[in-house]
Order: sequence, then structure tokens, then C-alpha cells
Amino acid sequence: MKKNTHVAKAKSDGLAPLIVEVRRLIQSARRGVASVVDTFQVMTNFEIGRRIVEHEQKGETRAAYGAELLKELSAQLTKEFGKGFSPVNLSHMRRFFLTWRERLQIFQQPTEKLLIAEKSQQVNGKPAPAHIWQHPAVISQSPFTLSCTHYVLLLTIKDPDERSFYEIEATKEGWSLPELKRQKASALYQRLALSRDKDGVKRLAEKGQIITKPEDVLKEPYVLEFLGLDEKTGYSESDLESAIITHIERFLLELGKGFLFEARQKRFSFDEDHYFVDLVFYNRLLRCYVIIDLKLDKLTHQDLGQMQMYVNYYDRHVKLPEENHTIGLLLCQSKKDTVVELTLPKDANIHAKEYQLYLPSKELLKNKLLEWARAETAKA
Repeated sequence: MKKNTHVAKAKSDGLAPLIVEVRRLIQSARRGVASVVDTFQVMTNFEIGRRIVEHEQKGETRAAYGAELLKELSAQLTKEFGKGFSPVNLSHMRRFFLTWRERLQIFQQPTEKLLIAEKSQQVNGKPAPAHIWQHPAVISQSPFTLSCTHYVLLLTIKDPDERSFYEIEATKEGWSLPELKRQKASALYQRLALSRDKDGVKRLAEKGQIITKPEDVLKEPYVLEFLGLDEKTGYSESDLESAIITHIERFLLELGKGFLFEARQKRFSFDEDHYFVDLVFYNRLLRCYVIIDLKLDKLTHQDLGQMQMYVNYYDRHVKLPEENHTIGLLLCQSKKDTVVELTLPKDANIHAKEYQLYLPSKELLKNKLLEWARAETAKA
């Protein structure tokens, strides 16, 4: 009996690598199918929106006419195809086309080529699609990279630069809809913009967040609402640190791109004294250590001096010759920029940033951006 058990276990262990490979293959295939379905639905909605707009342009232009048109179209489509064609949804499709109408030219080129190559009603021996853009060759070149629900959320963003940033980041980082909602609610775009000059803000809108130097990963404030700590009640630095470790995955997302967690309360010693760094991370894009100290109270010059010592230790005794200089990040509830500037040398790779335990007010951040824009204009 034991022999049979051992044989069965050996067979099971032998199958483990195969099971892993097959599981990955199936999961990849399912993601691929879901992606194709999403792309097909997005392009369908875009085309429906285009036809609604073109129909309106041929007829009357009054708002009342447009509302009545959507109502009648909704009734007909719902009767024939069921849910999904309410006046609100049709209005989203219309706005979707109007907002991204410049994308039309991107997939018109392959469409035109196929129209020339396939004059007959047969495509590879099969009935031609209802519209040539539904051909797989055109679908594969779709300019849309997210799901319908992602684009509905993006439609709520009025600023085109901000909207472009979230679309690029959601695509590159593979954000789910809840994650996109969270990043938008936490005003990620505004927080990153406040750490950049005019050219940097323009690059955010055109290319998303590109990491080439330490400043590129910084934002302010850092929003830690997911920790579940009530700012009105007392908590210690240890409580804050423990909450971060408990929610380390979400904290890594808030830190930004390329961060890997290494240690908590990392100890190093010299001259018979022991020192502890609250949190140690590594950024694979910048190829350097990022050490973080947490402060509940107002930041002091002593805190900055201590961080300078930590950074010097890591640069001289921990980092490899081919790695870049260590970044020191002090997360605090409040700071005075003058204290930071006067305490640290100009070339110090140390940054003090505020954090908060609730989602920020977008109005407050917009006002800060306006102040920043005026200051940039004054410099010019």
C-alpha cells in the first residue's frame, strides 16, 4: 500500500511542471480571447457612435432632436438585441466617438487596403463581415487598448492631457477597472505633475510615466487610504509600518513603477551602535536602493541628517559599483520646504514627501497646479 502511495506521489510530482505549463497556456489563451472580445466590442461601440454623429449631421442639430434620436434608436435596438443599448449607453458611444475621433484615421489605412484587396463578398472562402473593420486583420491593429468600461470611466475626465495619461498608464500597467478608479480618485496625474516642470507635464500626457531619474518616481502627497488607519485616532510609527507591510502590494502600487520590497527594520551597525531603517526597497528601473523612514510628526533637520547617514552607509557599504546612488525618502505628515533646503546639500539624493490617509481633494490639487503653473510662467 505504501509503495503504491509513493508511486502515485512520484507521478504527481513528475506532472507538476507539465501542469504549470498547461495552466499558463490556458490562462494566456483565455486572456487573449477576452482581449479580442473587448477590442471587438470597443470598436463596435466606436462605430455605432460614429454613425449616430453622422446621422445627426445630416439632419437637425437641435439638442431635443438628438435626445429623441437616442431614445428611438434605443427602443429599436433593445427590442431586437436586448440589454446594452439604453439611451445612456448610446450617449456614451456617441461621446466615445467624438472624444477619440482622431483614432479613426489609424485603422482606416488597413481598412482601405482590405477594401481594395477583397472586392468580392467572400473573404478567405467565408462570408464577409458586415463591415470591413470587423475583419481580424483590422481588429489586430485597433488603436484601442482597454475595455469598454475603462473608456466609459475615461470619458468622465474633461482634461484631455489627464485623460491621455490615464489611458496610457492603464494600458502599460494592465490596470483593472477598480485600479484605474483608485488611481483617478487619488489624483495620480496631478500628484505627479506637481513634481515636474512644464516639459515633464507634457511628457506625462504624451507618453505616461517614464522612469529615468529619481525625481520621476516621486509624487506628493502619497495617498495611503488603503491602510485603514483613521487619522483622527492615535497610532504609532510602528502601527503605520505594520499596516504598510500588511498591504505591501497596494503600497508598491502607490510607490510607483519598478519597486521591489527587500526588508523591514533593516539593521546596520558601526562603532558599536545599531541603526534601523524602517523600510528598504529596490527599484529595478533606476537600479538603486530606495530606503524609507516614516515620521508621524513634523519633519525636523535631525530626521534629514539621520537619513543622510543612512544613504551614505548604503552607498559606501551595500550598493554594488555598477548600481546607482541610493535614494532616501522621508514620508511625513508635514514638512517645511525651507528646513529641507537649508539642511541638505543641493546634490543630496534625499527627498521629503508628505503622506495622507484619505483620498485627496482634486480641487485642492488643481489649485496647487495653478499656483505651480503661475510660478513656472514667472520663471520664463
